[in-house]
Amino acid sequence: MITVEEAITGRRSIRAFLDKPVPRELIDKLLTIAGRAPSGSNIQPWKVWVLQGEAKTALSAELKAQHDAGIEGEWPYNYYPVKWREPYLGRRRACGFGLYAKVGIAKGDTSAMKAQHGRNFLFFDAPVGLIFTIDDDMELGSWLDYGMFLQSIMVAARAFGLETCPQAAFAPRHATIKKRLGIPDNETVVCGIALGYADWSNKVNEFTPDRVPLKDFVHYVDRLKP
Repeated sequence: MITVEEAITGRRSIRAFLDKPVPRELIDKLLTIAGRAPSGSNIQPWKVWVLQGEAKTALSAELKAQHDAGIEGEWPYNYYPVKWREPYLGRRRACGFGLYAKVGIAKGDTSAMKAQHGRNFLFFDAPVGLIFTIDDDMELGSWLDYGMFLQSIMVAARAFGLETCPQAAFAPRHATIKKRLGIPDNETVVCGIALGYADWSNKVNEFTPDRVPLKDFVHYVDRLKP
């Protein structure tokens, strides 16, 4: 049985999945477990839209066609900084360059980069696509709660031999997603997650970006300032 430490430290964003279905009962069990995530006053602000089979295939085809045609989406919220700065810019570039190098995309090959990005909309061929929404009137605290819910899904999935890829790429396509899935107008598309069984023979799944050492983000306070 996988330990909690292994479930967390072994998690990575999987970008190639096997053509192997995930039973609905297992999806329900996973989401039930994740639903135990904490939230302020237990309001549980998350909503999940599960896509499989023809519905997933049809939505993926439409979104990828938009991407391939150069039709830009519009973010419903600010996911990234409005103005990039270090050290975050360097970390972002290292992640992108590392991924492209792993799949053999040369620096500056924008067409190949675009094609790789377009695979997001196929949920990287995972058998299950999850779309997450939140009511528009929820505040920042509920978005923090939402992160704990998403992390719970990704960690718990590994206990059942499943892997995931969290995907912010779906948020800018919220207009099409909301229309096709029947999502109410007063909900915001947060992100998507690809869910399934990893294809470990594909080298793209070998990529794991570096994590910064503790000294870069941990501060032990032994004495308060006067």
